[in-house]
Amino acid sequence: MKVIISATLKSFFRREAEAEIGGNTVAEVLKNLTVEYPDAKRGLYDENGKLRGFIRIFADEEDVTDEAKHNESLAGVSRILLLPLVAGGAPTESIISDERRKEIELDDKDIERFNKHLLLREISVKGQKRIRAAKVVVIGAGALGSPVIQYLAAAGVGTIKIVDFDEVTLGNLQSQVLHTSRDVKRPKVASAKDKVRNIDRNIEVIAENVRLDADNAASLIEGFDLVVDCTDNYKSRYLINDACVLSGIPLVFGAIYQYEGEVSVLNYQDGPCLRCLFPAPPAPGLVPTCAEGGTISPLSGIIGSYQANEALKLIIGIGEHLNGRLLRVDTLGLQSSVVKIKKNCDCPVCGSKPTITEVEDFDYEEFCGLKAEEDEIPVEGFTPEELASRIDAGDAMTIIDVREPHERAIKHFPGAIAIPIGQLARRQKELNPELDTVFICKEGKRSILAINTLREAGYKGPMYNLKGGMDAMKDIMFSNEAGWL
Repeated sequence: MKVIISATLKSFFRREAEAEIGGNTVAEVLKNLTVEYPDAKRGLYDENGKLRGFIRIFADEEDVTDEAKHNESLAGVSRILLLPLVAGGAPTESIISDERRKEIELDDKDIERFNKHLLLREISVKGQKRIRAAKVVVIGAGALGSPVIQYLAAAGVGTIKIVDFDEVTLGNLQSQVLHTSRDVKRPKVASAKDKVRNIDRNIEVIAENVRLDADNAASLIEGFDLVVDCTDNYKSRYLINDACVLSGIPLVFGAIYQYEGEVSVLNYQDGPCLRCLFPAPPAPGLVPTCAEGGTISPLSGIIGSYQANEALKLIIGIGEHLNGRLLRVDTLGLQSSVVKIKKNCDCPVCGSKPTITEVEDFDYEEFCGLKAEEDEIPVEGFTPEELASRIDAGDAMTIIDVREPHERAIKHFPGAIAIPIGQLARRQKELNPELDTVFICKEGKRSILAINTLREAGYKGPMYNLKGGMDAMKDIMFSNEAGWL
């Protein structure tokens, strides 16, 4: 059986994208998979041996995540797909009413501007009027937001609200093509608003330079027809999902990581929501985000274009949609697939007996089941300055770098030993319990997970986290290195 491994899980599978594993049932395949790849057990299962909530398993296009299906025969199945959160049917009518469409007039300039749309039988004048009448919220003006905002503006969407709290940095320009060097240090929403106005000054652009939270999520999307999720963190994705479900607004979901992307339409025509697909996000640090793991620059354009395309089809009322389906694109392996996703009757927000009735803030670690117990030992750490001082003083210690190989290649930490998190438990004998061991990663999150992983495996030596990770330490100078780290 061919098992396809999504990019965010590759660190548990020796960086391999697929594997040939024997087995006549899902249970047998998973068992043999963890024998072949011992580190995979940590990535796939929690401490109670349960499949982690942010992972879905598909046999060809059928969702077989439910353990009740794990002993069913895989006869006729060609492949198994392990799909983590990174995060069909043809509609009969547009999400824009005929009344609103009829209120729109197209002038001579509009006819010239949108002539390529008007020539398409499925769009024509009626479809273009619906586009002009539409009100869309794009949350995130970064990598995914860049193509989404530009294509929605170019298509003539009448009202676009852009929500983001960040400023443009030089590092954004590699994939966030909405912004240019002149926009560095400007709010992303201000830069985005300028670009939209340069495309079409008839578009109403609402720039919201705010951080999305439980208090403002519902109000930010109130009165709009559609929301496009272009964020890059799990907490925002669940807040957006819940706000859309409770407000009855369809959501176009998109996510990217390294060379892979995902797109779906959620909360549409009584279809599934994000919590149906992924009941819980990955634990902090368990899998890297796109900010930690990087993405190839065209990927955001590919996935963002898919999102804009899905949004326009919803607005116009044409074609097949990704409602109840998820598109996965692997640009490195030149593979794509569409898998079916089902509405969960027990979903806490869109199920038959919802327990979430308003947008609520949540503790990320508690939501992931990682809330520290009262008797749990807290993770201690050093600031970059404290660690640099100890290194300069020649203190004996062991430094473990749990980052990915490509991250270490960008910025090397002098004297550090590279051990992936998935290998820590079986390689703990390489550590000296008589010495302090300091764990480092990019942002100081995966290193906390590394410490807890070793504690669970029984390691008793003193362990410390580098607070803020390499991002916080990039400007520290070690005298014995005679240069910047």
